[in-house]
Amino acid sequence: MTAELVRGQNHPLTQTRLEIRVSAGAPVVAGATLSDDEGRVHGRDWVAHPGAPALPGLEVPRQAAADHRLAVDLDAVPEAAHRVSVLLALPTGPGDPDRFGAVAAPFVAVTGLDGSEVASYTITDLDAESAVVALELYRRQGAWKVRAVGQGYAGGLGALLTDQGLPDAGALAGEIGEAVARGLARTVAPPPPRTATSGESAMADATGAASRASSPGTHPPAGPPRSTQPRSPAEPQPSPDPRPAHEPQPSRPSGQTGPVNYTHPGRQAPAPPAPAPTARPGAPGQPAVPVAGDATGWSMDERLYNQVWGMFEDLARCVAAYRSAVDFADSRMEQELDKALSDPRSRIGGQGDAAREAARAKHGQLVDRAREVLDRDLAQLAAESAVVEPALPPAYAGWDNPVWHAYRSPMEIPMALRLGDLQLPESRSVGLRIPMLVRLPLERGMWIDSGRSGADALTESDELRRRAMRSAVEHAARLLAVYPAGEFAVHVIDPAGSAAGALAPLVRAGVLAAPPAAGVAGVSEVLARLTQRVDLVQMAVRGGAADALPPDLDTAEQLLIVNDFPHGFDDRAVTQLRYLADEGPAVGVHLLMVADREDAAEYGPVLDPLWRALLRLTPVPDDHLADPWVGHAWTYEPPNVPPGSRILEQVLEEVARARREQGI
Repeated sequence: MTAELVRGQNHPLTQTRLEIRVSAGAPVVAGATLSDDEGRVHGRDWVAHPGAPALPGLEVPRQAAADHRLAVDLDAVPEAAHRVSVLLALPTGPGDPDRFGAVAAPFVAVTGLDGSEVASYTITDLDAESAVVALELYRRQGAWKVRAVGQGYAGGLGALLTDQGLPDAGALAGEIGEAVARGLARTVAPPPPRTATSGESAMADATGAASRASSPGTHPPAGPPRSTQPRSPAEPQPSPDPRPAHEPQPSRPSGQTGPVNYTHPGRQAPAPPAPAPTARPGAPGQPAVPVAGDATGWSMDERLYNQVWGMFEDLARCVAAYRSAVDFADSRMEQELDKALSDPRSRIGGQGDAAREAARAKHGQLVDRAREVLDRDLAQLAAESAVVEPALPPAYAGWDNPVWHAYRSPMEIPMALRLGDLQLPESRSVGLRIPMLVRLPLERGMWIDSGRSGADALTESDELRRRAMRSAVEHAARLLAVYPAGEFAVHVIDPAGSAAGALAPLVRAGVLAAPPAAGVAGVSEVLARLTQRVDLVQMAVRGGAADALPPDLDTAEQLLIVNDFPHGFDDRAVTQLRYLADEGPAVGVHLLMVADREDAAEYGPVLDPLWRALLRLTPVPDDHLADPWVGHAWTYEPPNVPPGSRILEQVLEEVARARREQGI
């Protein structure tokens, strides 16, 4: 349970490896200091800041941003240090706010490595202050605690560091300001918020929960599933807002009150230019006959996309209703049994047995009735899936869909991509799977977990690694296939050359940007090239000088497949990977990591932000995706090519042909 602290309040810490998350209404500089039991900082080597972000047990961000994550390993903090103070300061650049009173109150949370909050603190009552000690972790009698501080300084970072006893506080504050100014060239303004379509906002959090423990958010209203109620094509579908209260919310149009409308991104026209097909009425007393593309949208692809997420919502709702009904039946039976046992008269004769039998019979009736409703809803969703699945375009279709046999290189980027299927235990009886669609361009990288999981603990580790790499190749092939020729490039890092077999389809087709990089030199060369590309594009975007990019710079979207991490990676390479994971997606550079997290345990908490920045996928079915509505554990199934099929090679041959025609 999260402890919501007020100024001066403390809370014990039961973990020593933590993450501190900061959310502010404007870009802020985040840092940390180590101090002794009297609160004095012994020197600048006890201060972690953007110019020197790492100390023993501490790592802070290198840039000013509205959201930060600080890694803390209290076991690695020097024995002489008794306090870890988290500092926030406003940048001093032109146009930046000069006091915290002009921005939203900063929010700070201490979380475990699994993302669960331990304590949180909203720093209120700040006005003229431009720097603040947000909170401190302190050691007392061998145990660590967190205290909400909220001490602000109108004199800025220099005054704060002076108060902590640092002799050259003013000079260090100036150096921190220069480091932040240099970091501005490596940042870009965040893209405008993309309003989610019906169901997308829920699934965006469900996929995000692949790398963190997601707690249930706003629950959907109870009611029958969408597919059992015919609806108008222009009728918007409600979708809850699952974001935690402290996260930035999408802006509302002027004058709008109430919940944010997530039904469609910024459409001003009253209706799509062409009406979507509607479900045909069924026989009296029967549900409507499903039709592919009966959702809202301006094109068939967009209608199918919205229909798929409507199916996801419906499955989540009907399963939640069934589980709730079963829980109610269990609770009611327990109450009736307790009542029967507590009455002494029921112990004479057969009254007690009759009462228990009646309670069990009523329980069975309630469960059977709930199961009957669930089976009806699942049958209707399965019928809709049987109609929708064959109509999906290649970007949304599984590898076994016949649409791939007529595949031709597209002329434009689709709105979404299929990464696999989602399933709940109750839906297995009818074989119902919901396509897992993510919007393009990708907003985060992917991590294919090659380690053992509870769902497939008996598979040999070597076989899991081979499956993980094959899955990475299939994802890369799909991305190459759905982008127009020349607008997507794939790079591969394979330090030991262990993935040669899995990479053979990409290598034979000649669709890689360069041969797979091997050895330390190859790893360094690829990472340096992609890091430089991110820097150049960021500076061009920030300066509004896109025409100033070097003429030989490849402006296509880039995907970097990293196999067998962290083998073959030094500290510099790890830092570059983290930089690409954080900054790359905004400028078209994406990571696809194939790794077992246990192999990187020696790095401690340094790599935890990297893992959390990526979407976790598995090469075998695994129930690791969390539903933010009702806490469903969704089983993810990877999109495997059918055994014996050559469809992957055929698609890659078409990609290669289209690239040759473009002179690539």
